[in-house]
Amino acid sequence: MNFLRGVMGGPSAGPQPSGAETIQKLCDRVASSTLLDDRRDAVRALKSLSKKYRLEVGIQAMEHLIHVLQTDRSDSEIIGYALDTLYNVISNDLEEEEQDDSEEENLPKQVDDLGSQFTEIFIKQQENVTLLLTLVEEFDFHVRWPGVKLLTSLLKQQGPQVQQIILVSPMGVSRLMDLLADSREVIRNDGVLLLQQLTKSNAAIQKIVAFENAFERLLDIITEEGNSDGGIVVEDCLLLLQNLLKNNNSNQNFFKEGSYIQRMKPWFEVGDDNCGWSAQKVTNLHLMLQLVRVLVSPTNPPGATSSCQKAMFHCGLLQQLCTILMATGVPADILTETINTVSEVIRGCQMNQDYFASVNAPSNPPRPAIVVLLMSMVNERQPFVLRCAVLYCFQCFLYKNQKGQGEIVSTLLPSTIDGNSVSAGQLLCGGLFSTDSLSNWCAAVALAHALQENATLKEQLLRVQLATSIGNPPVSLLQQCTNILSQGSKVQTRVGLLMLLCTWLSNCSIAVTHFLHNPANIPFLTGQIAENLGEEEQLVQGLCALLLGISIYYNDNSLENYRKEKLKQLIEKRIGRENFIEKLGFISKHELYSRAAQKPQPSFSSPDHMMFDHEFTKLVKELEGVISKAIYKSSEEDKKEEEVKKTLEQHDNIVTHYKKVIREQDQELEELKQRVNTLTSQNEQLQATVTQQVSQIQQHKDQYNLLKVQLGKDTQHHNSHSDTFQMNGIQVEEVSKLKEELEEWKNKHELLQGQLREKDSVIEKLKSSQLELGTTEQSSQTSKSGGLEHNNELQKELEMLRTQVQLQSAEISKLQLENQKLQVTNTSADPVLGDSGATAANSSELEGRLQQEIKELKSEVKALSEEKESLKQHLDSSSSTVAILQDEKSKLQQEVAESKKEQDDLLVLLADQDQKLSALKIKLKDLGVPVEDEDDIESGDQGDEDEDGDEEEQD
Repeated sequence: MNFLRGVMGGPSAGPQPSGAETIQKLCDRVASSTLLDDRRDAVRALKSLSKKYRLEVGIQAMEHLIHVLQTDRSDSEIIGYALDTLYNVISNDLEEEEQDDSEEENLPKQVDDLGSQFTEIFIKQQENVTLLLTLVEEFDFHVRWPGVKLLTSLLKQQGPQVQQIILVSPMGVSRLMDLLADSREVIRNDGVLLLQQLTKSNAAIQKIVAFENAFERLLDIITEEGNSDGGIVVEDCLLLLQNLLKNNNSNQNFFKEGSYIQRMKPWFEVGDDNCGWSAQKVTNLHLMLQLVRVLVSPTNPPGATSSCQKAMFHCGLLQQLCTILMATGVPADILTETINTVSEVIRGCQMNQDYFASVNAPSNPPRPAIVVLLMSMVNERQPFVLRCAVLYCFQCFLYKNQKGQGEIVSTLLPSTIDGNSVSAGQLLCGGLFSTDSLSNWCAAVALAHALQENATLKEQLLRVQLATSIGNPPVSLLQQCTNILSQGSKVQTRVGLLMLLCTWLSNCSIAVTHFLHNPANIPFLTGQIAENLGEEEQLVQGLCALLLGISIYYNDNSLENYRKEKLKQLIEKRIGRENFIEKLGFISKHELYSRAAQKPQPSFSSPDHMMFDHEFTKLVKELEGVISKAIYKSSEEDKKEEEVKKTLEQHDNIVTHYKKVIREQDQELEELKQRVNTLTSQNEQLQATVTQQVSQIQQHKDQYNLLKVQLGKDTQHHNSHSDTFQMNGIQVEEVSKLKEELEEWKNKHELLQGQLREKDSVIEKLKSSQLELGTTEQSSQTSKSGGLEHNNELQKELEMLRTQVQLQSAEISKLQLENQKLQVTNTSADPVLGDSGATAANSSELEGRLQQEIKELKSEVKALSEEKESLKQHLDSSSSTVAILQDEKSKLQQEVAESKKEQDDLLVLLADQDQKLSALKIKLKDLGVPVEDEDDIESGDQGDEDEDGDEEEQD
């Protein structure tokens, strides 16, 4: 039978080796086998056992597998098996197996412990992680993909430690960034998952990844996958982008400067047919909206948020979001997140708020988007999260937007109410007095935001009258709020109304007077505070105490029965100061108060937790301490405080007056300086004009002199012509004499030429004799010396003859020139001698012409002299103007010196006043009166002025 079992393949009767023994044998084979095939088979077997015997393989084989990675890198197959085995050991993603219920309960904790322990063992040697980074660079799919999965699992188990190792590794992050460029989608997608784990909560790695062109690559992948219509790869890319941008100001700025915000606009271009919203598309669009919110989050630096908001407006992203906001068929959660996104894109940005105010819903007739949203907020059938989102949108629209606040309040005023259409003010009033407590709370908070830090609108809202019922007279909005409050409605309604009243009355003495004018209000508040109620009512008691404290602190004592002193006495008698302060402290100690103070967005788990508004928590923090001090002050201290305040006001008025005087003097000084500068420039211009005129006068002088010289030459020429005519007409005998002299010179010239020929013949003879003497070789020394002397004498005589010849030739040429001139004169004189009548006529015409030219030249000279005189007069007037300007300049300088002296005197007087003010402020502080520093007041005023300036520029 055993034989048959062996032949047929049945189980053998002997004991089977356990899993641990098998793993031990395989590890021995991996460690000791010399053949690569044997080691490869052993590692493959370990891989198949690694899921079932995870603990045993991890304990026994990890060291051998790491050794294989180090030594057998030439064989990609064994490297792939080793990486897969390590991944199965370290990863917590186990296959489903049949297990008992008790085992399933304990399994997650055991799995987490195993994965974390094995990861810690693996990364204990940092070289292992560096080796893994090197393997990830391999292009072979069977090596790269398991390496990416193993590194991702290590980051999941021990993220911070592995991040630090990769960060210090040379080019560690850059190697992993290459995974995004892999053409194989499996590796690229797992690379995105790897980078997700790598960038979690590590700003340094986030910056490196961002500057390795991650934004460009991820946005390209999202575009390739189809934007919001893409699959889970788009979701992974969006999660990675959130990791890179959230709470990382450097990357946010890099994202904005790289013009990547513009590339987000196509994400939100949803078609008109919005019926086909898949679950993946909803998830993708939700993440895209969250990514926009990361860039404009209120927790970011204000400058960065503002620049991103402006970029989103200019590229059309805000317009696209508003299109989704007003579209039909959009899923509720996408619509809610879109409202929240639009809220933060417009929050505190005047340009975006103005655009949002102009958006209309596609209805007939068109209604403003704000009105449509408020209709959803006060509608109790709408989802709770949607109503919270609309309230947040309304708050962001009014945040630092006095223009928007005025538009909302104006819809409540009697003069602007339109009975044909529903306005925002009517919706708020309707929600404020509806039967739904959540609508009451939302409307009260929304109306409080319309009054935030705007004393003018608080006074205007006092004019609002409400018609409660037919036949009854209208009631003011303030009175109606207190009436509902005294009727004992739900806690949420009363909390909302009390927050509205506290915001309304703070920093507005007129509103406090109107509130105190109703005799039922103070008894109601004192009664609420004095009662000992349950925990739910403690919050209402604290808000009542805050409202009563505001009525005391901002009371201007205009009502005799409700002066500060009397209200304090009332508190002391009916409530007790300590009890009042204790009830006031209930607000800040409440758990819901702490939650609301964390961030501006109203986020509540249920409608019952909707109690406090973020901006109201700031008001409580500001007023709680001030009211506590005001309650403990005595009447004498109040009087002293009032006196000190009056004194301070007087001093402030004096200081304001002197500041005004100084400003006026500064303006005058600036005007004088500008005038001096103007006169200086005019003086320079006049001096330049004078210089130009002087140069022009000099030019005219030069022209005059030239004309004068030319006139003299013309007269001389005229005289020479007359002499010529006399010579041609009278002295003809001189011409014959000149002809005789010319003949004599010609004879002399011929004689000289004959003599020159004779000399030339003599010179030729001497040259020939010199040649004969040079050829004789046997002559004596004495004959040689005599011949040389004779030769020198001949050369000297020759040179003399040559000079005489040159002089004679020059004289001859001169005589020839004179001869030619005389011949020309003779030829011109012959016709004159022949016709004396014509000559006389020509001479008379020439004389007439010359006289006419002389007259013209005299007239030009006269005109030039007149122009010279006018230029001299202009120069004299310019010189007098310059002298006058210099006198005015000296006078202005004296005035500037006097104004500076007066300013110094005023500054000394101001210093004395400041010392007195500081002494009085010290006295006030000693008395316990809160005194605001002038610098704080001025900085606040300056901030308001800057805000007004920004609004005007944006308008």
